[in-house]
Amino acid sequence: MTENLRETQAPLKETYERDPEAAQVTLTATGERADTTSCSVEVGEAVYEAQLHEGAGGSGTAACSGDLLLGALAACSQLTAQAVIENMGAAADVSVAVEGDLDLRGTMGVADVPVGFQALRMDVTLRGAIDPETAASIRDATERYCVVYRTLVDSPDVTTEWTFEESAEGEI
Repeated sequence: MTENLRETQAPLKETYERDPEAAQVTLTATGERADTTSCSVEVGEAVYEAQLHEGAGGSGTAACSGDLLLGALAACSQLTAQAVIENMGAAADVSVAVEGDLDLRGTMGVADVPVGFQALRMDVTLRGAIDPETAASIRDATERYCVVYRTLVDSPDVTTEWTFEESAEGEI
């Protein structure tokens, strides 16, 4: 598997070094109303159901957007670490668990508390025949190259554009 990943990534890296513009991508996600408390979210080739958190009126039968954010961090960190491990030729496996704390009073508008997560914790477990120096290298590279981790840590500018479309009375 190690050679396959290196072989797969080698021409990509060469292309990106030669043509930096080829490395520029725009990822897209769209959310469309499913009902009063849920929506379908299209991300790449997949569609996920998301709903309000149970503590904000959702039924608790699907992930809320906060769950999806935590899932994105877990997935990106695990995949990045696994790619680093493969490229280093290390004999290790990795699992990632992420949890976050938020006060639902903020999003419900019932108290003057911050809206959003106040803390995120990520627990990464490496298993295998690796020495502490290799483990530290895996950690450092993962935290350097994980897109979602870096995005959360470095907080990019977010712009919003709202479009208001008029519809017939009673129509949504």
